[in-house]
Amino acid sequence: MQKLTKAKTAKARAPKAEMPKVEEITGRTLDIPVARVFQPLLQPARYKGIHGGRGSGKSTFAAQAVVTQCLFRPGLRVVCVRETQNSLKESVYQLIVDQINKLGVASAFNVQSSRIITPGNGLIIFAGMQDHTAESIKSLEGFDIAWCEEAQTMSSRSLEILRPTIRKIGSELWFTWNPRNASDPVDQLLRCEQPPKDAIVIKANYNDNPWLPDVLNEERLYDQKFKSDRYGHIWLGEYEPTAVGAIWSRQILHESRRHDMPDMERILVAVDPSVTAGENADENGIIVVGKGADGRGYVLDDVSLKGTPAQWAQRAIAVYDQYQADAIVAEVNQGGLMVKNTIMAVRPNVRVIEVRASKGKHVRAEPISALYNLGRISHVGTFPDLEAQMCKMTAAGYDGEGSPDRVDALVWGFSQLFEQLAKGKPKFTKPVVLNANYRFY
Repeated sequence: MQKLTKAKTAKARAPKAEMPKVEEITGRTLDIPVARVFQPLLQPARYKGIHGGRGSGKSTFAAQAVVTQCLFRPGLRVVCVRETQNSLKESVYQLIVDQINKLGVASAFNVQSSRIITPGNGLIIFAGMQDHTAESIKSLEGFDIAWCEEAQTMSSRSLEILRPTIRKIGSELWFTWNPRNASDPVDQLLRCEQPPKDAIVIKANYNDNPWLPDVLNEERLYDQKFKSDRYGHIWLGEYEPTAVGAIWSRQILHESRRHDMPDMERILVAVDPSVTAGENADENGIIVVGKGADGRGYVLDDVSLKGTPAQWAQRAIAVYDQYQADAIVAEVNQGGLMVKNTIMAVRPNVRVIEVRASKGKHVRAEPISALYNLGRISHVGTFPDLEAQMCKMTAAGYDGEGSPDRVDALVWGFSQLFEQLAKGKPKFTKPVVLNANYRFY
């Protein structure tokens, strides 16, 4: 009988961890440390959910549970999904590999470059829900477990096609997330007044983790002292604070969200560049927007980044090509000619529309937020960082940290697509001048 080395003694602030034994296919017994808060999830259930803040260990527990389930049930098939997954680095692939190695069972798994073969010729794969249609997702019908990481970003459409797809007898749907808003679809499903009857949903935070690293606890204490407005969301799993007087709301964003891009009449790449680079520099906002054949506006992508002028210019050109955009819209207030020249250095013949701010960010944003409230703009997919900035933009200014560069880029893009509205100039017809002869009787 082989036993894994037990974790170091729990800190006084954390609850005592239990050590359930899981029988491994080789006949050995693994002593697996599990925080007491996760104990209810060790029994079967159709829906299993863990919501909470940073440092809770919820994702690590789920990854550990995937590995042990594959050991205990040879031939098990697991799909690990996110709303959007542009690369394997954005998945839980590495987290699962780490747990395989930590449990000392690497010999039972065949870890490949994009998937993992498990005991009994089972399988673990990784996918983004936005890559699936109602037809293509049928390939997952025979899977036993679907684990949705960062489930707060899952759209209603994704949940609607995933839930009936995972239909095998005894199959389970797992969700791990840090809540953003009560209107998020996963909260509407699992934290409503009447959740599915076969659901186990728990809340876990840093103080439920017996092995919270000291370095992570120091980060928590720093945020508690200096970022008190964000502390509850980040560390306690509370809903994100809503700025008083915000001109965008998450509900509006969710209600108008789309999955597929319609036929487009015009597509622009909007850039709000930072004139500095480095760790403390602002982000370079790069947002792809378009106007559909239906006359509505669409946010198609957010590829904002911190980086040098050459890096943001290369990124902007890359999505310009990807979406076959009509032009790049770039703010030149701070960079002047440098902004256009930086883009031209990457692609000399690209069309650049230079824009210059004469009003405050919040003033420029208000006509665009009005379009959202009228239901004339939709996000094609979910863009958490952009949407977080949008919900902190108020009529009095930006109520968040740093600069809202993503929002500024979005506003520049839609100001070009809906130019007349953004300028606030109503259309007037020219007065008609008539010559008349009057006859009096």
